[in-house]
Amino acid sequence: MSPPPSLKWGYLRIITGTLAGGALGFYVMHRLENSYKEKMKQRLEMYAKEKMRREQLENDNSTSDYLSDS
Repeated sequence: MSPPPSLKWGYLRIITGTLAGGALGFYVMHRLENSYKEKMKQRLEMYAKEKMRREQLENDNSTSDYLSDS
């Protein structure tokens, strides 16, 4: 004896909703991870540039200190 059509329809809706929800959740998390990764990459580049600038200023200042002592 097979289940009534309404029960089959209910199972189909549950399975379809689960699959669609999983796919949507995966897509949203994928987008969030990619945007976060890109944002962190930009912050790392800005940090590296700032660090290089500070090192350059420090090197320039230390060189000028040696020259001024002479």
